[in-house]
Amino acid sequence: MVRLQTPVCEFGKKALDFSLPGVDRQQWTLQKCRGKRGLLIVFISNHCPFVKAIRKKLVRDTRELMALGINSVAIMPNDTVAYPEDSFENMIRISQEFEFPFPYLLDETQEVAKAYGAVCTPDFFGYNADLELQYRGRLDAAGPNDGGDNLERELFAAMQQVAETGSGPERQTPSVGCSIKWRE
Repeated sequence: MVRLQTPVCEFGKKALDFSLPGVDRQQWTLQKCRGKRGLLIVFISNHCPFVKAIRKKLVRDTRELMALGINSVAIMPNDTVAYPEDSFENMIRISQEFEFPFPYLLDETQEVAKAYGAVCTPDFFGYNADLELQYRGRLDAAGPNDGGDNLERELFAAMQQVAETGSGPERQTPSVGCSIKWRE
């Protein structure tokens, strides 16, 4: 596992359309996922310790963001041959175990992750109502540890600001995670 840090937010960059299968056996598109006030796209994987550390908090935050008009979607971009823990069957199991309140999608060709410029899991892309990028930071300061519930909820606060104003905070701390395993 190579540890990577996400790049700086490219404010205003438009979200790209996609059509990916979900663990619910539905096909999901950008338009189907978006909320009235925005969309949070999260690239995650099942095997990554950074993702494992935040799953419960991610569920909490995305549930609360839904009430603010921000929908969320998680996309799994890893090579499932290299990482069997990231298989579609395990995606189904994890989404049920943690009661994901958002679609969990498989990017089998990795084209969506590459188009978005995702570099690691977790990698957060927060968009406003016009689907313009406003957040490319971290969930909180926990890293590969749980960190407890007393940490500043950076992602939630940023996306709450996006819901209320259409703009994200100027200062954002990059997310750190496991590098995406690209197919050869």
